[in-house]
Amino acid sequence: MNQSAIPSESLRDACAHIQKAIAEDVVSAEIVRGELVATIKRSSVTRVMTFLRDDPTCQFSQLIDICGVDYPEREERFEVVYHLLSMNKNTRIRVKVPASEDTPVASVNDIFPCADWLEREVWDMYGVYFSGHPDLRRILTDYGFDGHPLRKDFPLTGYVEMRYDEDQKRVTYEPVKLAQDFRTFDFLSPWEGIQKLLPGDEKAAVPPAVPPKQGGA
Repeated sequence: MNQSAIPSESLRDACAHIQKAIAEDVVSAEIVRGELVATIKRSSVTRVMTFLRDDPTCQFSQLIDICGVDYPEREERFEVVYHLLSMNKNTRIRVKVPASEDTPVASVNDIFPCADWLEREVWDMYGVYFSGHPDLRRILTDYGFDGHPLRKDFPLTGYVEMRYDEDQKRVTYEPVKLAQDFRTFDFLSPWEGIQKLLPGDEKAAVPPAVPPKQGGA
């Protein structure tokens, strides 16, 4: 068994403590592959995050990251995932919160100031709104960007294309237009499984000539 997947005593204690101390806020808390994972109610985000930071048994004082996950088949299609670290206990916890386009999640910026940019990134990439955030703007895409690019239903081509207009001397946006060259394929590439040879490949099918022997027999 992988030793890294064996939960430590402090991790088991933290899991049991969370299940008991904030049972009304926690949907589930378990150790998965040696990691503590808790799913909490969306209405309890602020209370749970404050508890995890300040409680002597937990001491998850460092917010490492906030990310989003998209499950289009679910009624609430998104999960906001918080990664916390306890430097005193040398343990980590992953906190999951369900969300949708119409159900904002409370900002934890007042609890963990580093959440400012992290929540902006989740908003930009997935469109999850964080209520109470002091400055919820796009952070990775341009302000005029249409849509949220890490959603699974976002088209690979996007909705608009950007180019520098020499006449206007500025960057302009236009609807995506794929030239015909990008829509027609000749299937000559060898990884397509087509048996036709590329120009020059026919030489490999001809066995090399055997040079005549020099001198006598």
